[in-house]
Amino acid sequence: MTPIKILVVGCGHMGKSHAKAYHAMDGFEIVGVVSRGEKSRRELLDILGAEYPQFSDYDEALAATSPDAVSINTYPDTHAEYTKKAFGAGCHVFLEKPIAETVEEAQEIVDAARAAGRKLVIGYILRVHPSWTRFIEVAQTLGKPLVMRMNLNQQSSGDNWETHKALMNSMSPIVDCGVHYVDVMCQMTRSKPVRVSAIGARLSEELNEGMYNYGQLQVAFEDGSVGWYEAGWGPMMSEVAFFIKDVVGPKGSVSIAGMAEGEETDEVDAHTKAEALRLHHSELGADGTFAKKDEVIECADDPGHDGLCQLEQEVFLDAIRNDVDLSDHMEDAVNSLRIVLAADESFKTGKTVEL
Repeated sequence: MTPIKILVVGCGHMGKSHAKAYHAMDGFEIVGVVSRGEKSRRELLDILGAEYPQFSDYDEALAATSPDAVSINTYPDTHAEYTKKAFGAGCHVFLEKPIAETVEEAQEIVDAARAAGRKLVIGYILRVHPSWTRFIEVAQTLGKPLVMRMNLNQQSSGDNWETHKALMNSMSPIVDCGVHYVDVMCQMTRSKPVRVSAIGARLSEELNEGMYNYGQLQVAFEDGSVGWYEAGWGPMMSEVAFFIKDVVGPKGSVSIAGMAEGEETDEVDAHTKAEALRLHHSELGADGTFAKKDEVIECADDPGHDGLCQLEQEVFLDAIRNDVDLSDHMEDAVNSLRIVLAADESFKTGKTVEL
């Protein structure tokens, strides 16, 4: 079949990984790369070992390349504008998370996709991750209610701290990263979120006034399930207990054994890496001791970050080729954003937000 002509917008970490997938897949043909900085475009092309048309202006690139699809890997403050322009040009869109800066913008993006009859896939990388998929499946066997405990505190310096500060120009860590984990919680419970609260702290004078680089949100669901997510970014963050992915139900618990403390990895691998799942059964025998031993489900063969990005693009390609209904996918993205933005509101007002 004729390859999907795709324009890659944003040449940072995620843009590079998605471009590698398009470059490697027969189903896509890169027709251009867009970034305001020439250096980032050059780095991407050197990584790919190929030459593609380069643009510093998105509108110019969209007009010049006439793509079938656009891959948007820029900061969230551009998502609504860039995505609606892509749909206006008749393009399908792959959009990195979070879908937008506000719930209203997110809904406008979804409405624009429907009005244009185009596909919109949002970059929820954990949805294609084999270990996380299994994590969700096992959690759903533990009964109700569920207690979901998750965090990812990132001790960052150098370029990573500069990236974190740039992200915090528009949103806090519990919003930017929280959409991943709230989305996981919603998949585990498949219950309506009803109440959100949050705490946070501004731990650096380098941040804009009103922004905070540490936060924890708490969400309650209609079925009685509860979850918390904690995220902190910056050179001051502790690496003790920085990776917790744990779910408890009446029938037991399941946890992801991720990276060891101090283990070197890049920022994105920190989100996804899983070495094993540990499943604990709560059932007791006649003598009052545990009836079953804990089970360890190995995850050694999971794909790395670039492999996961390719799986995301296979989902995108399949949605385009086979006209897959993405209604639930899009609404889930809006819903998870609504929850984390309610947490942000809770932090700023000091009040619990009813959903």
